[in-house]
Order: sequence, then C-alpha cells, then structure tokens
Amino acid sequence: MPKFAANLTMMFNEVDFMDRFKAASECGFGGVEYLFPYDFPADDLAEQLNKHQLVQVLHNLPAGDWAAGERGIACHPERVGEFQDGVGRAIEYATALGCTQINCLAGITPAATTAAQARETLVGNLRFAAEKLGDVGIKLLAEPINTRDIPGFFLHNTDQALELFDAVASDNLYLQYDVYHMQIMEGDLAPTIEAHLKRIAHMQLADNPGRHEPGTGEINYGFLFDFIDALGYQGWIGCEYKPKGETRAGLGWLQKYQDRAAPGIAVG
Repeated sequence: MPKFAANLTMMFNEVDFMDRFKAASECGFGGVEYLFPYDFPADDLAEQLNKHQLVQVLHNLPAGDWAAGERGIACHPERVGEFQDGVGRAIEYATALGCTQINCLAGITPAATTAAQARETLVGNLRFAAEKLGDVGIKLLAEPINTRDIPGFFLHNTDQALELFDAVASDNLYLQYDVYHMQIMEGDLAPTIEAHLKRIAHMQLADNPGRHEPGTGEINYGFLFDFIDALGYQGWIGCEYKPKGETRAGLGWLQKYQDRAAPGIAVG
C-alpha cells in the first residue's frame, strides 16, 4: 500500500507552519516533508513530530536565497564552500529530526557558467555530500525538475540524472522521482519507474496541469498508485501539491487508500 507524506510547505497553508503537523496527523498522514527546516529551531520541529507521532520523511539541503529566486547552488562553481557548509547544517537538522534522507536541488545554471562546468561542479558536490551523509546513515537524493516551472534548472530529466549519478559513483546517491515534474519533461511514467525502481528512494506527486491534488488533471493516479504498489516500492510518496481549495476538502483522493488500511492504521 502506498505510504503518503504530507508536504507541509504546500499543504495546510490555512494554518501557521507549526500547526500543520497537527493538521496532517488529523488527516491520517503518518509522515511529513517540507522544503527546508532551517528557519525553525530543530528542537521545536522535533517536538511537533513527537507530539503528533509523525515521521520526518525528507527535507532539502540549503539551497541559497530562495526568496530571491535561487533554487539550489549545487551546480554553482563559485559556491562550493557554501554548499559544503550546508551539508553540515543539513546533517545537524536531519539528526535531530530523525530524518534518514535529504534531497539536493541542483540549481539553475549560472549565466557565466558552461554546461560542462555546471556538471563538473554538481558531480563533485554530490560526491562530497553522499560521503558525508553516508557516514551518518542518511541517504542523499537528487531530483530532476521541469524547466517550465524553473527555467534553466540544470537537472531536468531521468536519463540525465542517472548518467550523472554514474559519474558520481557513490552507493549513497538515489533518485527522487517527482511524477509531476517528469510528466512535463518526459512522460512515460510507469515504464520509467519500473526500469529504475532500485535507484528511486523517494517519490513525489502533483497532478498536471496546475500542480494540484490527484484527480484534478491528466495523470491517471489510480492506475499509477496500484502499479507502484505492485512493483513493491517501499518508500514514501510526498504530496508536494498546491491544493486547489482548502487542503482538507481536497483529500477525497486519499480516502480510498485510508479505507484499505487496517483499523487504527493511518496511511503513511
């Protein structure tokens, strides 16, 4: 049965961030993810996780100045030192939160940087992060993202990501497969997931167009969830979507999977 984690950056925006843990738990989620934990004391986040019996499934490495439009610095040659410092900070938070996987956002290729330079920098940074995270039992993930929502994002399809992973040559580097992004960039979702399942440590979802909840767009999520389940995927699926209306009102798609769970067992 799929395990769904609420993405607290996008969901339950009707309440303050710290209140979203409670809201997610009340709606039957057993796990949560969000973009970044760094604006909050780790102890405060851990308190919410423990209070509401939630698993911290994922967060990202520091990704530069998000408010200014940066979307990661891992492919920026002039910011390698900043990236490495961010790995240390991410480990501190992940350790405090019991989080066993961290995602790396490659970033937008800088204007003065060639594709070859960006690739070389990203390979080196991923190799560094994979080793440091592996030393403390944390998986490193990297995620291709569509270039319609984020023009110029360096890592943007599955084949490119896996070729780059082969160059990194680490056994602690995995694919974060976001169904929404890959529907836009390449389609062919089910065969791609099946072909590369062993390298996928985490999935995320949203429907297309609109990046709303399943059932609001073109992706046949009913088929896809059953397909992923039949493959034996054991990881989480993060609900990284923007609710079309009020978050709770849009969770009807989840009811089917909650009904399959044993009494008292929340999906996720």
